[in-house]
Amino acid sequence: MIRLMHAKIHRAKITACHLDYMGSLTIDPIWMEQVGLLPLEEIQVVNVTNANRFVTYAIPGTRGEGQIEPNGACAHLCKVGDIVIIYAMKSVPRENVIDSGHLAKVLIFGADGTPELLHQHLSTNGEQFSFDSQPVDLPERESIAA
Repeated sequence: MIRLMHAKIHRAKITACHLDYMGSLTIDPIWMEQVGLLPLEEIQVVNVTNANRFVTYAIPGTRGEGQIEPNGACAHLCKVGDIVIIYAMKSVPRENVIDSGHLAKVLIFGADGTPELLHQHLSTNGEQFSFDSQPVDLPERESIAA
């Protein structure tokens, strides 16, 4: 088995921090769906602003609100306005990747908060791996800015 990134939300802004909560990271469910994150899925979070890192789990917030909110102890590691990278890994048999490739979905926020969805493909011809990253159109109703 190998571990590959399968879902990533890149350069989202922290919108609130909730110390008095039992843990997790609240994420807008639109963004979770766009990258394929499930509620309660383990995620890793990298705070680009202050270099803190933590592992927690994702929970859906209010649809369309643009929430990125650390809850519980991890709220000590962020403040409102911090830029974070959120990603999830999955274990895949290496043979499956060689036979079928791998797809990762990445939602990237630009400096103005506008999201862009990328599909990152890992494929092989049996001997050499190739990697490409292609933009995917977001439905207008589902492309809320951070």
